Amino acid sequence: MVRPSRSHRVFQGVNGVILTLVVLLTLYPFVNIIARSFSGERQIRAGEVTLWPKGFNLTTYNIVFHDGMFWRNYGNTVFYTVVSTVLAMVLTTCYAYVLSKKNLKGRGVLVGIAVFTMFFTGGLIPNYILITTLGLKNGVWALALPNAISVFNLLVMKAFFESLPAELEEAAQIDGLNTYGILLRIVLPLSKAVVATMVLFYSVSFWNSWFGAFLYLDRTDLMPVTVYLRNLIAGATGGGNAGAANDQLSQVGANIQAVTIVLTALPIICVYPFVQRYFVSGVTLGAVKG
Repeated sequence: MVRPSRSHRVFQGVNGVILTLVVLLTLYPFVNIIARSFSGERQIRAGEVTLWPKGFNLTTYNIVFHDGMFWRNYGNTVFYTVVSTVLAMVLTTCYAYVLSKKNLKGRGVLVGIAVFTMFFTGGLIPNYILITTLGLKNGVWALALPNAISVFNLLVMKAFFESLPAELEEAAQIDGLNTYGILLRIVLPLSKAVVATMVLFYSVSFWNSWFGAFLYLDRTDLMPVTVYLRNLIAGATGGGNAGAANDQLSQVGANIQAVTIVLTALPIICVYPFVQRYFVSGVTLGAVKG
């Protein structure tokens, strides 16, 4: 076994120190937000909170957790995220698989239509009129359909499918599989990495989205938790005990934003470790190669 040279060891040491500093700088805001969410208002305003809570306080968490509308909106967010992600994955996968066929007639037009939408949109008012005219307001489809296909995700999946050996599909055709059978039984099992990556991208996007719901949902009981927490920051709650909540919020205004960030980010943070191992390989394998 060849012993690493001195310059190589120095490079590894410097690289390790730099990466450690980057990790610490990345983690600091998250740790600080968590500490602020458990700290008292006076300590936060005085700038005493860094990495550890000061003046331990659970008032804001109690306000949110004891509001039934919070749990209703949280359930809405889970439902919207699951339905929207499933729809987005089905449409994106089918579209990307079609575009990966180089002998497809009109392939360039279909790619051009997708890329065109990356740079040009109808605008907020036309989109609102369209959703309203189609009768999609106050429903999950108002949130799922307009964002069902991300062109970036589409192009990554297309490039990944193009990288798969064509001989596998030819062999499956000889065995009698049709196009749908090839996609479901051959292509998708080989695409776990990119599929998991796209699921992560879509689920994070739909989970964090609030403006669409703010625009297209009129009923409070249909709102996702992001809108609920946005209203909480603004001094209003979507729950039935709004008056009591607002009186209490006047005592914890300094850490309400930290609490909302923690509650919104926590589910995604818990899910991410399970798909992280697919993340790098999914994006790398699906990258456009020159």
